[in-house]
Amino acid sequence: MPPTSKRVPPSKNKAQNWAKSKKQTRRIDTPTLIGMGVLALLVILVIVVVVSQPKTAAAVQIEGVQTYANLDRSHTTETVNYNPIPPVGGAHNATPQNCGVYTTPVTNEYAVHSLEHGAVWITYEESLPADELTKLQTLTRQSTHRLLSPFPGLTSPIVASAWGYQLKLESADDPRLVQFINAYEQNPRGPEPGAPCSGGVGEPG
Repeated sequence: MPPTSKRVPPSKNKAQNWAKSKKQTRRIDTPTLIGMGVLALLVILVIVVVVSQPKTAAAVQIEGVQTYANLDRSHTTETVNYNPIPPVGGAHNATPQNCGVYTTPVTNEYAVHSLEHGAVWITYEESLPADELTKLQTLTRQSTHRLLSPFPGLTSPIVASAWGYQLKLESADDPRLVQFINAYEQNPRGPEPGAPCSGGVGEPG
């Protein structure tokens, strides 16, 4: 007689199938869970990096800031008829104005070259009270890319300018002045951010 196969009871078959399925599930779940964990960490890392990045000038909203685009960057030895005044960019002398504090007006064409290098140019009317002027001088001396000078004929007591941006102010205590400097000093969207604001003309005090 041919050998007969041994029949396994249905209940035992179910138990074996369940155990086999459980082993397969363990083998699948472990790498899946690891992958999900890695993905979650990557998402958290991206969020942290994005949140911690400093705001660029384009993302900053400061009330009263005027924006100017498509500014000429050519060099010239001629006197330039700028608009607006004080200038925020345009054709300029090949030599920059050395950044720092000046008590007499500086030449626009030199100062505009400093703006191209990422400087913030703070101009003030010559009748500005002494205590206001002292505050501006202190603020200017805190960085290598700040320029301060009186400017005849201003329509506001203080005007802060950067390449392509300008803000008119009534007081040195206006918090928007510091906000403007933080946003536009060596602005990465400017023509030559980080280029030196020294080695040019002028002897700041």
